Amino acid sequence: MGVLGVVFLFLVLGQLLVSDARLSLGLNIAGWAFWAVFVAEFLLRAYMARFQAAFWRRNWWQVLFLLVPFLRFVRALQALRFVRVARLGRLARAGGILSAGVRGSRSAGRLLSTRIGWLAAMTVVVVLVASQLLYAFDAQTDYPTALHQAALATVTGAGITTDDGLSRLLQVVLAVYSVGVFATLAGTVGAYFLRDRVGSPPPTADESDDRPDD
Repeated sequence: MGVLGVVFLFLVLGQLLVSDARLSLGLNIAGWAFWAVFVAEFLLRAYMARFQAAFWRRNWWQVLFLLVPFLRFVRALQALRFVRVARLGRLARAGGILSAGVRGSRSAGRLLSTRIGWLAAMTVVVVLVASQLLYAFDAQTDYPTALHQAALATVTGAGITTDDGLSRLLQVVLAVYSVGVFATLAGTVGAYFLRDRVGSPPPTADESDDRPDD
């Protein structure tokens, strides 16, 4: 499931970028297949927990992410003029991107045991999610530019050139994330050197005798 979560993140990216009708259909079918697997895995965990209230309290947010793909069906109501779904369609796309990002980050946490490795994988996920949001909401018209600016903002806290509401929000979020990344790296490196210093063996008697007298 951890590997599927990472693959699903790139599958959502492919759905966003592909323009060929057949390939797009294939990616959509694959996306629904992945979604069915995730739903089945979640229901299995709920069954093993005997559908207790504590399980739903811990995992209510996963239910929301699993229900996000159903927003796509509301687009069909536009033909019947029951509801305007332009904004809802964008909301569904944003929800799908965020859902894939959350699942990808959790999958990376399961697959990687070291803090540095998990942080690197988490940063890649954040860059991909931010770039997809910039591209999906037309803040950037080409994906390479969106990817470059998202990566720059994730590392430096600045770099997004557009001035719409989504870009401003992402700029703040990525700036906060970059501070957290560097703080975590500094703490990890400091703990590593401190552990080596504390764990170094004391000098032996011979080494003590070789020291010059004061």
